[in-house]
Amino acid sequence: MNNYNMSSSSKIASLELGRIVAIITILLMHCQVAMHYAEINGEPWLGFIINQISRFAVPLFFIIAGYFIADKLQRAPLATLKAYARPLVRIWLIWSLISLLMPFNFGEAFQQGYLHERLPYWDTLLAQPLNSLFEGGLVHLWFIPGLVCALAILAACLHFGLDKAILPLALTLYIYGVLAGSYQQVSGLEAPIFTRNGPFFSTLLVASGYLIRQRQIQLAFAPALLLALLGMAGHFGEAALLKSYYQVPFPDHDFVFSTVVWGIGVFLMLMARPNWGQHPQLIDTAQMVLPFYILHLLVAIVMFNIAESLQLSGLSKDLMIVLGTLVLSVMLIKGIQQTRLNHILFR
Repeated sequence: MNNYNMSSSSKIASLELGRIVAIITILLMHCQVAMHYAEINGEPWLGFIINQISRFAVPLFFIIAGYFIADKLQRAPLATLKAYARPLVRIWLIWSLISLLMPFNFGEAFQQGYLHERLPYWDTLLAQPLNSLFEGGLVHLWFIPGLVCALAILAACLHFGLDKAILPLALTLYIYGVLAGSYQQVSGLEAPIFTRNGPFFSTLLVASGYLIRQRQIQLAFAPALLLALLGMAGHFGEAALLKSYYQVPFPDHDFVFSTVVWGIGVFLMLMARPNWGQHPQLIDTAQMVLPFYILHLLVAIVMFNIAESLQLSGLSKDLMIVLGTLVLSVMLIKGIQQTRLNHILFR
C-alpha cells in the first residue's frame, strides 16, 4: 500500500490518485453503506453493489507495491524483504494489540463490563489461531501479512534463481485460493486458513506488479480500460452466478477468478495516464493512505456506536458514519504525524 523506501520524485501521480480513490471505496464498504435500505426483493442491492465495487482496491495496492519494489527486490531480494517487512510487521503487531484491547460495543462494555465485551472476541480469535496469525487483531489488518507473505515468496524465488517459477507458483496459489474460498461450495476444497489471508491472492497480485515493471509491460488507455471493465464485469458476473446457483451471499467475495484481471486493468489504465492527479496537494494526501487504512476501521467502530446511541438509521446514519470516520481519521493521522508516535504507529 505504501513503499517505505520510495522517494517523492519516483511517485506517479495517477497511481497516487488511484490509491486515494481505492481507499475511499474501502471506507464505503467498511461503513456498510446502504446495507440496510434501498432493498429490491428484500435485499439491499445498492449496498451489495457498493460493497463489491470496492474489490479492485486491495488488488491495486498489491500491484502498486510489487511495481515499486521490483528493482530493489531484483538486485537484493533478501535484504529488500527485510527492510520492507520490518516496519510493516511492527505496525501490524501494534495495531493488532490496539484492536484487541479496544471494545467494539461501548454500551455492552459500560453496562456489563470490559471483559464481558472483550472475551467472546478473544475466544473467537483463539479458536482459529492459524487464521488469526495471518489476519491480526482486526479483520482488515490481513493486508499486511498478505503483503509480507507475497514479498517473501518472490524474494525466495529470486534468491534461489527460480525467477521462472514466480508466475506458475503465484497462479497456483491464486486458483487454489479462489476454489477454496468463494468457490468452496463448488469445489469442496478446504483450506487451513481463510484464503483471503496469507499468500493465496497477494502473491499473484504483487508478482503482477513486479513483472509489469521488469518486463516494461504497457497498454494504451483504451485497451487497459477495456481490460478493467472486462475484469469488473467478470467479478460481478461470478458473484451473481455463485449467488444464483450456490446461494453464496453476493457481498462475501473478496476475490474471484476475474478480480486479478480487474486490478491489473485498473493499474495499466492509470499507468497510461501518468499525469492524472498531478497536484502537490494530491501527492501529499496520498501519503495518508496507509495510515488511513490502518486506523479507519477502529474509528468507524466508534462512529457506529455513536450512531446507535443517537438511534440513527438509513441515509442519515450512513452519512454520519462515513463523514465522521473520514474527518476524525484524517484529524487523528495529522495529529499523530506531529508527534514521535508517527514513527511507531505508521512508519
